[in-house]
Amino acid sequence: MSVVHYERRGPVAVVTMNRPDYRNAQNSKMTYALDEAFYRAVADDEVKVIVLAGAGKHFSAGHDIGTPERDAHLSFDRKATLWWDHVGKEGAESRFARESEVYVGMCRRWREIPKPTIAMVQGACIAGGLMLAWVCDLIVASDDAFFADPVVRMGIPGVEYFAHPWVMPPRIAKEFLFTGDRMGAARAHEVGMVNRVVPREQLEAETFALAEKIAAMPRLGLALTKKAVNQAEDLQGMHTGMDSVFGLHHLAHAHNAETSADSLAGMDPKSMKAAADGS
Repeated sequence: MSVVHYERRGPVAVVTMNRPDYRNAQNSKMTYALDEAFYRAVADDEVKVIVLAGAGKHFSAGHDIGTPERDAHLSFDRKATLWWDHVGKEGAESRFARESEVYVGMCRRWREIPKPTIAMVQGACIAGGLMLAWVCDLIVASDDAFFADPVVRMGIPGVEYFAHPWVMPPRIAKEFLFTGDRMGAARAHEVGMVNRVVPREQLEAETFALAEKIAAMPRLGLALTKKAVNQAEDLQGMHTGMDSVFGLHHLAHAHNAETSADSLAGMDPKSMKAAADGS
């Protein structure tokens, strides 16, 4: 079974994460399959808009840190960064290389896709799932969607693609991170992180209606407008700010590796969920 499904509906390419049994947790196989799907959509002149979706009940539970198909130990073709392979390296040489490639590098490239992208979010959008939604230009969420970045429980200052202070106001971002609490779709819309919230049963129809409306605009005009807004964000410090936080992220990993069981402070999906549930 393919971990990413690709289809075209008229002028809209639909890229669907397809690991529903694991709430679409993102392993490296999925990362590179997403990258291939996005390249395919960009190369197709008939595609005007790209929709990113998650199969099943949830958009994405984040990075794969514990499924039987976790593949962090494997080499993959490096496409986003010119850095050495993480396999066979130790400590920060390995962690920094892998996360520069499969997390920050890939997300930055996907943010620059020259066609409008829309994340269609239902259910859980957690940690690494946030990164996948945040690189999209627009987010349409169902009323049952929720967002969370609980990795401060690991002693780590948020996920690698640290867009928090740009996708929501800084004080809201601090509360979001300090508590690790879930943010419901209505609140996410209120703070400006989400464009639209719709009933779950209308999510697909509303998302594709929006995509088709955008698809009627001229292709170059859309690409240049997207680039203009992204450049404005970067002038506000997004790119350099993310670089600086990525360093803090790896300081936290290194501290955990020295003082606890591993670079994740011994946390796994089960313990993270228990902490979130207060049990």
